[in-house]
Amino acid sequence: MVLGLLRVEYRLHGNTSIKDKRRVANSLKQKVRNKFNVSIAEVGSEDDMGRLALAITSVSNDARHLESRLTKCLSMMEAICHEEMVYSDIEYLGID
Repeated sequence: MVLGLLRVEYRLHGNTSIKDKRRVANSLKQKVRNKFNVSIAEVGSEDDMGRLALAITSVSNDARHLESRLTKCLSMMEAICHEEMVYSDIEYLGID
């Protein structure tokens, strides 16, 4: 079994309130969940209106399938979000 973790960070421009930030975050989270059936949550920088950090996790028996899923997830996030993505990282953990 393999666990995958995708971390993504955006720099938000023009957000004037936490409400604006939540609108962007909730839209992204809903679209990613619906398309890829993964777990996604906002992590860190909850009170910073200029940053949005998200963590996406998934588990699979096949490492190649998991890698494909998280890579496609990252590509979709880059395509649908108009905010500036400043960081992304994918990690894998093999569990016996």
